[in-house]
Amino acid sequence: MSLAAKLGVERAVILHIDDLAMCHGANRAFLELAATGAATCGSVMVPCPWFREIAEAAAADPALDLGVHLTLTSEWQHYRWRPLSTASRASGLIDDDGYFWRDTASLRAHLVPEAAEAELRAQIDLALAAGLKPTHIDAHMAAAMLPELIDLHVRLAFDYGVVPALPRAIRWAPERAGYAEAVARLDAAGLPVIDHFRGTLPVEAEAVRQRYRETIEGLPPGVTLFALHATIPGEIEAISPQHAGWRTREYALFASGATSEWLAAEGITPIGYRDIQRLWRAQSKQV
Repeated sequence: MSLAAKLGVERAVILHIDDLAMCHGANRAFLELAATGAATCGSVMVPCPWFREIAEAAAADPALDLGVHLTLTSEWQHYRWRPLSTASRASGLIDDDGYFWRDTASLRAHLVPEAAEAELRAQIDLALAAGLKPTHIDAHMAAAMLPELIDLHVRLAFDYGVVPALPRAIRWAPERAGYAEAVARLDAAGLPVIDHFRGTLPVEAEAVRQRYRETIEGLPPGVTLFALHATIPGEIEAISPQHAGWRTREYALFASGATSEWLAAEGITPIGYRDIQRLWRAQSKQV
């Protein structure tokens, strides 16, 4: 039985905001949009500077549907973060400046899988200790989907009872064959797998409403993960001038209520990961 059928829906979308804890603006955007239902869930970058803010919000409001955004890269020019588990260059996790590598290619060239596992477990453990009750895990910049780490990604999901956010088909998965094999194993075990993936649209202001409306209206049958990066204006303009515009425009569009209206008109059900987590935990006990 498909995930959509198990959830009793025909078309559903997970309105997911990535990169929480990266900055205050990301946290505030998520909390505002979640309060109105314009976003259904999000994931937290535990090593990042604003982690404590979102952790306190999650501890105070158990209704928030949050996961851990497994983090092994730090991409911005002047705004960086380090591993939680080590300061050793021998770990393969740290660049010449003492931070995570900026991109997955550099990470992979230096990767020590055992050190990566220790780091990812440290991130989930700190999230739990800070009061989060994660429903899922996903991968910042797809780093924790690397061929050397995809099996670990799934193992972490089993170990912590969280859903691995691994859609059935994504164009940008590192080495698609290995990724597809991991997802096929989940499918074969009857575990819940997201059908489709969509992401933030980096479009100019005049195209925002049209392009997002077309995307929403064109969502196919099944369950789609829509990975958003909504951020309120403020620090993001200094952190990443080239990305600030589309992140803040996305926030403004979802805050306007337009996206909720389009979903309702199409009969598309917004969902989070909590219901999927219940399915995951029930089925994973039988695997």
